Amino acid sequence: MSNQTDPSSVELAPLATGLLPDTVASNIVRVFPLVFPTNPWFSAIFRHQHATTTPHPIPSAREHSEGRGDDGSPLTPKSHFLDANKRQDAPQIPGQLRTLGDESSPVPVRNAAGLALKKTLTLTVRVRSLPFLTVLVSCHPQESGRNDALLTLGSLSQTAGAFASQVVAAIIAVELPVGHWGDLIEILLGFINTQTNVNLRIATLQTIGFICESIKPEILTLRANEILTAVIHGARKEEPSTEVQLAEIYALYNSLEFVRDNLEREGERNYVMQVVCKATQNSAVAVQVGAFENLVRIMGLYYDKMGFYMEQALFGLTVVGMKHPDERVALQAVEFWSTVCEEEVDLNIEAQEAQEYGETPETESKNFAKIALPEIVPVLLHLLTQQEELAEEDEWNLSMAAGTCLSLLAGTVQDSVVPAVIPFIEAHIKSTDWHHREAAAPTPVVLTPLVSQALPLLIDMMADTNADVKDTVAWTLGRICDLLIQTIKPDVHLHALVSALVSGLVDEHPRIVANCCWALMNPAEQLGSFDSENDEPVATGPLSPYTDGVVQALLRVTESAGNEHNFRTAAYEAISAYLSGATVDVIPVVQNTIVAILARMEQLLNMQNQILGIDDRNNWNELQGNFCSVIMTVIRKLNSGIQPPLADRIMMLVLQLIQSAGKTSTVLEAAFLVVGALAAALERNFLPYIQAFLPFLYPALKAHEDTQLCTVAVGIIGDIARALGPDSAQYANQFMTVLLENLQSEVLNRNVKISILSGFGDIAIAIGPSFEPFLDTTMSVLRQAGVLQPNPLDYDLMDYVNQLREGILEAYTGLVSGFKVAVLLPYVDSILELIHRCSLDEERTDAQMKLSFGLIGDLAEALQGSPQMKQTLLKPWIAQELRTKHRMPAETNKTRRWAREVRDVSTMKNGFLTRIPRW
Repeated sequence: MSNQTDPSSVELAPLATGLLPDTVASNIVRVFPLVFPTNPWFSAIFRHQHATTTPHPIPSAREHSEGRGDDGSPLTPKSHFLDANKRQDAPQIPGQLRTLGDESSPVPVRNAAGLALKKTLTLTVRVRSLPFLTVLVSCHPQESGRNDALLTLGSLSQTAGAFASQVVAAIIAVELPVGHWGDLIEILLGFINTQTNVNLRIATLQTIGFICESIKPEILTLRANEILTAVIHGARKEEPSTEVQLAEIYALYNSLEFVRDNLEREGERNYVMQVVCKATQNSAVAVQVGAFENLVRIMGLYYDKMGFYMEQALFGLTVVGMKHPDERVALQAVEFWSTVCEEEVDLNIEAQEAQEYGETPETESKNFAKIALPEIVPVLLHLLTQQEELAEEDEWNLSMAAGTCLSLLAGTVQDSVVPAVIPFIEAHIKSTDWHHREAAAPTPVVLTPLVSQALPLLIDMMADTNADVKDTVAWTLGRICDLLIQTIKPDVHLHALVSALVSGLVDEHPRIVANCCWALMNPAEQLGSFDSENDEPVATGPLSPYTDGVVQALLRVTESAGNEHNFRTAAYEAISAYLSGATVDVIPVVQNTIVAILARMEQLLNMQNQILGIDDRNNWNELQGNFCSVIMTVIRKLNSGIQPPLADRIMMLVLQLIQSAGKTSTVLEAAFLVVGALAAALERNFLPYIQAFLPFLYPALKAHEDTQLCTVAVGIIGDIARALGPDSAQYANQFMTVLLENLQSEVLNRNVKISILSGFGDIAIAIGPSFEPFLDTTMSVLRQAGVLQPNPLDYDLMDYVNQLREGILEAYTGLVSGFKVAVLLPYVDSILELIHRCSLDEERTDAQMKLSFGLIGDLAEALQGSPQMKQTLLKPWIAQELRTKHRMPAETNKTRRWAREVRDVSTMKNGFLTRIPRW
C-alpha cells in the first residue's frame, strides 16, 4: 500500500452488459410513448390514472363488530389499536395527499400534511395492511392517491417532493410484494431521465432509495439492473446538477444491499466503485460526504471483495479524507477505518472459533488495518489533538471519532499498535499545550506493555491544572482498572491510585467528579469479594484498608444538592460497588452505611410535604432511587445475616416510600425491587411482611398502562413464591387469578405477558403438587401461545416470538420441576411440539436451545419408567437434536450433553435411571 496512486485518477472497468449508461434511452422510450412538450413526465401519470383497477373489498361491519381485522383474522390487543387508528385516519388521507400536491397551498400546510401522511403510512407498512392501504388510495380511481403522490414528486417544493417520495415508497412496500402497482418502477425510471425537472429527478431518486431499503431484493430481481443503472448514472461527474448528484449518491447508499447480486459481479462492481471513488473528489462537500458514507457501507457489506480497491484507491482516498478541512468529510473517512477494524475483529473471532472446531472460516481477514497501520495511526493521533475545551460528552466530534478508531485499531492489531503510538505519548504527555497532553493520555490497550512505568505518571497528572487533562486521565485510570486490573500491583500502585482519585472527588468540575467515581468503582468490581452460595466468605482483600475511607468520601459527594453529569448518581453506584465486594473484615462498613442510607431515606420521606415544583420532585425521586439501589446491594451482601430489627426498618421505610411515591413508577419499581431482594434473603422469614405488602402489589399488577412497573410486579410474585416455597400455596389462588386476568388484558404490553408465563413456572416450582388445580388452564394458555409463528417480514415480531418461546420454555421447565409425576403425561406432546418447532427455526436463540435441551432432560428424569415417555424420547428428531453439531456456547453444550445422557439412560431396556447431576 505504500506505492500510492492518485486516487482521483483511478479508472476501473465499465459495468457489465445490462448496466451500461446507454440503456437509459430505452427506458425513456418504454415509459413515454407519448411526449407532452409542456410536461414530459405527465404521460406516465395520465396512462396510469386511466388504467383499470380492481379495488379490494372493504371489510364488512360484521367483521369489525366481531373483532376481526382487514384480513379477516382475529384482532390481537395491538391489532385492535392499530385497526382503530386505521379507520380513524382513512378519510383524511386523500385530502392530505391533495394538500401535499397543491402548489397554491402554503409550505407549512403542505409540510404538515406530509408529516401526517408519513406517520399513517409508516404504521400501515409496519403491520403490512394491504387492504387498508388499497381502500385509502385506490377506491376512487379518478382521485387516485397513487397519482396524487406521483404528481407531487415533481413539485416546485423539494420538501413536498421528499414527503411524496416517502408516501410512494410506503404504498409500494405494501402493494408490490403481492403483485400490485407493477409498473411503478418503470414510471420512476422514466422520471429519473427527465432532464427538464430537477426536483422530479431528486424526489424520484429518493423514492427508489426508500423502496430498495424496504423491499426484499427478490421482489424486484428483474429490475435490479435498471435500478442500479438509473441510480449510478446521476452520480457521475458528468451530471450537471449537484443536487441530483447528491440524491443519486444517497439513493445508491440505500440500494447497496438491494443490488448485492450485481455487486457480486466484478465488472459491475468496478463501475460502481469507480463512480463512488470519483464522487469523493466532487467539488461539492455534501457529495463528498455522501460518497464516503457509501464507502463505509460498502466496506461493511462487501469486505471480502475490497482487496483490489483498497490497494488501488481506497487507502489513499481515506487517508487524504481524514485530513480534509471540512469535519463532515473527515468524520466519514475516520468511520471507514473504524468499520474496517470492526469487520476484522469479527473475522478474527470467527477464525478462532473455526480453529477450535477444526473448520475453515467462511471469510478470512485481509488484515487491511495492520497493513495500513504506519500511515493511518499518525493521522489519527493528530486528530486527537483537535479536541474542544470542555466539550459535551454527547457531542460527537473529530477528536472523539479518532479516539474511537484508535481503540478499535488496537483491538484489531493488538500489540502491533504499540510501537506506532508510544513515540507520540512520550513526545506529548508533558507538552505545554493541554491539547497534546490530553491526546497523549494513552488508551488502556496501548498501555498494557508499559503500565507499570506509565501509571505513576498518570496518577501525578490527576493534579494537572487543566480540567480536560484531569478528566481524560481519570477516564484512562478507570479504563485501566476495568480492563487491565492485573497490571496494578496493590502494594505498589493502589494507595497512590486511590488517593489521587479520592482527591479528584472534590474537584469543582462535575464531569471530573463523575469520572473519578467511575474510576473508583472499577477496582471495587475487579478486586472485590463476590461470594457465591457455595463459597466461603473471604476474610480480607486488597481494598480492605481503603473501603471505609473511600465510602465516606463518596457519601460526602452524595450530599450535594446538584447532579450535573450524573456525578451524584455515579457516587452512589461506586458506594454500591464497594459494599457489594466487601470482605468479612469490612462488613461493619456495610452495616454502618445501610444505617446512614436508611436515615437519609427517612429524612427525605419526612420532607415530602416540602416539595414545591417539578425540579424538587425529580430530585426527590432520583435520590430515593439511589437509596433503594444501595439498600438492595446491602441486602444481597448480608443475605441471611440480616437481623429482624434491620429487616423491620427496611420494610417499614419501603412501604412508606411506596405510599409517598404515588404514581411515580420509577420510585415504585425501585421499592418493589428492594422487597424482592429482601424476600430472597429472608426466604420463609419474609412471611410476617407479606400481608402488609400485598395491598400495594395488586394495584401495581393492575397498572396495565405502565409496562415497566407491571413487569417488576410480576417478577415480585416469582420472588415471593421462591422465597416462601410451599408456604406460598395459600396465596397461589390470588396470584394465579390476577396473572390470568392480566393475560386477557388488551392494554397490557405483550412483553409483560411473557414474564407472566415465566411466573407460572416459578409458582409451580414453589408449591409443587399444590399447583394441580391450575395445571390444565396453564397448559392450555402455554400451548396456545406456543403456536404463534413469526412473519419473516416483521423483525419486531420475530424478536417477540423468540422471547415468547423462551418464556414458555421457562414456564414448562418450572412445571416439570415442580411436579415430577405422571400427571404431566397428557401434556408431554404439546411440550415437545414447541421444542420441535424451535429446533426447526433457523432464527432460534441460544437461550431457546439451552432451555430446550434442559427441558428434554427434565422430562426424561421426571417421567422415568413411563412406557409412553420412553417411546416419545425415541423419536428420531429428539435423537438428532441431542446429537447436533451446531456451534453453541459452552454452557448450552454442557446442558445438551447432560440431557443426552439422561435420555439415553431412561430409554435403556429395563434400565433404571439414577439421577445424573445436571451441572
